[in-house]
Amino acid sequence: MRTSKFSEEQIVTALRHAEAGTAVVDICRTMEITETTFYRWKKKYYGLGVSELRELKQLRDENRKLKGLVADLTLDKQILRETLTTKI
Repeated sequence: MRTSKFSEEQIVTALRHAEAGTAVVDICRTMEITETTFYRWKKKYYGLGVSELRELKQLRDENRKLKGLVADLTLDKQILRETLTTKI
């Protein structure tokens, strides 16, 4: 999956400029993005502050790590189960 060349803080700043009254066309021109991208960002990040974005990013990282741990433990459990059934 492609990553954005803009940080989440930059995206929120652009959305705040739009709320303040700057024309969407002008924001898109300065950031060199399409209006479709802007409205996709608006749909995803509207109403979030920078602190909430940081917390969301931290929760996503923690969730990714926990999913990895669950996958490792599931694999260990499966290996143990297979070794027990072959020994009997």
